[in-house]
Amino acid sequence: MLTTNRTRERLADGGSVYGLICSIPSPTLVEMIGCSGYDFVVIDTEHTGVDPQQLENLIRAAEAVGVTPFVRVGSVGAAVDTAAILRALDAGALGIVVPHVRTPDDAAAAVRAARYAPEGMRSVNGGRVPGFGRIDLTEYVVRANRQVMVVVMIEDAEGVDALDEILAVPGVDLVLEGAADLSQAYGVTWQTRHPRVREALEGVADRCAAHGVPFCAIPRAPEDHDAWVDRGVRAFVLGEERGLAARALRAHLSALRGEES
Repeated sequence: MLTTNRTRERLADGGSVYGLICSIPSPTLVEMIGCSGYDFVVIDTEHTGVDPQQLENLIRAAEAVGVTPFVRVGSVGAAVDTAAILRALDAGALGIVVPHVRTPDDAAAAVRAARYAPEGMRSVNGGRVPGFGRIDLTEYVVRANRQVMVVVMIEDAEGVDALDEILAVPGVDLVLEGAADLSQAYGVTWQTRHPRVREALEGVADRCAAHGVPFCAIPRAPEDHDAWVDRGVRAFVLGEERGLAARALRAHLSALRGEES
């Protein structure tokens, strides 16, 4: 059932928020992320295969431990996948992460799909989010528009160039950087801390601040986090659970092998 988006509230109150991408479709992992103290989890359906029932259960796990469930949807060619946005929201997502937003039309399409009238034209539906009738539907659509966040990913050179127009679209709540794909666009694939990529992302953060839209950074090293904080950034995605787990497993094995040698 629709709950309060505490991540949105914390940002609005001037606080900082921290999230993690979850790419392994396991409710247990979502619970672990919430129990570890993260504010939000980005359930990835862009790069992983997640069926509708799995997605509901992943969101239920987030709700159970009080971590805000965001869902990163895919795209259809160069277009925003509005059907995927609707499915994620009907499953209970409180935030939609839209990849490869390149134009203001992309941003407007995402907002239109994520919000009910008069702010958008999200298809009306009952089901689990209004509590199967526990929330009056006319009240629910108003509350949903207040709680659901539209997060646009800037991870293409075109998106960087059109950022001012994208940020001018009403209903964009947060901008998430995508340094990995942006590095490809600038010809330095996987060099996410390359000066060209860094310069672009710093420009994105500054323009977000000028428009009053929060910017969400993905620090790749502790010093990156400190530098973003110094620039006034208050939202962070601290990587992906697969990478964290793999590094921890390797470090655990290496430490034990070192003790034995």
